[in-house]
Amino acid sequence: MSKGPKPMSTRATRVLVVDDDPKLCRLIRRYLEPQGFKVDVAHTGPAGLEAVLKTKPEAVILDVMLPGMDGFAVLEGIRAKSEVPVIMLTGRGEEADRVKGLELGADDYLPKTFSPRELLARLRAVLRRSQRASAREEPELVEYKNGPLRVLPEARTAMLGDAALELTPLEYDLLLSLIRGRGRVRSREQLLNDIAGREHAVFDRTIDVHISALRQKLGDNPKAPRFIRTVRAVGYLMLDHDAPSA
Repeated sequence: MSKGPKPMSTRATRVLVVDDDPKLCRLIRRYLEPQGFKVDVAHTGPAGLEAVLKTKPEAVILDVMLPGMDGFAVLEGIRAKSEVPVIMLTGRGEEADRVKGLELGADDYLPKTFSPRELLARLRAVLRRSQRASAREEPELVEYKNGPLRVLPEARTAMLGDAALELTPLEYDLLLSLIRGRGRVRSREQLLNDIAGREHAVFDRTIDVHISALRQKLGDNPKAPRFIRTVRAVGYLMLDHDAPSA
């Protein structure tokens, strides 16, 4: 029987943890390294920024409250030079901090009450998204299909069977994010980050409202969903109609 999550691959994925708490850094390293990661550590903002630019990690776990330079300033410095995925950590958890981090280019956000398993899941998710983005030298798919649902990015339209769905721009972008990641949970922060480039005036607490409207247009029952399942306290999952039955 399986004893826990399996490593992503046989090659170690390099991750940089930037946090001034040595105990937390040791905890992250002890959990991630058996899962196929090589974990480097920096304890100040300037040291973290220098390490990103020198060692070129494949992902960064970045605390907001750092000596020498706060996490937001470090993130700005990273984004001036690199698109490396960044997960931000905060001991405060205020919405303003989350939104500021996402606006500056963070890929995800976790409060310091996170469990190691949740950190691992979020880390794998941002790495998958980064890999997909790197592969986008290829043209966008002509359409994404999931059972009777089709989304056509070039035309910014969606079809349910033969009927066109009348979606707001924000609903369309949420649907596109979900169908691109079908079969995987998308946190509210990830959905917010995906749609941020469209300049929608929306915060993570209103994602639920827009998902509810999207479900109505899909004819989806939240208690027995065909398409969008709520994952309690995490986010949403687009069910994959092409996945083999258990």
